[in-house]
Amino acid sequence: MGKYKAKTEFVSQAEAKQRHDLMDQRIRDFEGGLDELESALGMYMIGRHFGWKVLYIVHSKKTVRKYEEILGIDVREAFDAEGPDADRSNGFRAVKSISNFWKFVSGEEKINLDREARKAATKG
Repeated sequence: MGKYKAKTEFVSQAEAKQRHDLMDQRIRDFEGGLDELESALGMYMIGRHFGWKVLYIVHSKKTVRKYEEILGIDVREAFDAEGPDADRSNGFRAVKSISNFWKFVSGEEKINLDREARKAATKG
């Protein structure tokens, strides 16, 4: 794949089992569209790598809440604000460099950059 070396550490066997058990229980208990379950599980898997701030950039507040309900978690308690690999997110780097995070997430502030300005904002 690419040149980037992930910074997120591997989990211990105990943590891996705990995470697997949570996901397995949510799959067993879930009633609804499998696309939502799959997306919620994906959010859970990448949350520890990227942190909850990146999740709020990738998903709307409403979607994060929906996935939290499916998983039975609160992303702000389950994950660090900025995970070890948060800087891999171009969107997060751009928001961090030119905007107030919560104003951006709430839609109060927009980032309107031309292509060259976006490239400059996301170079790490």
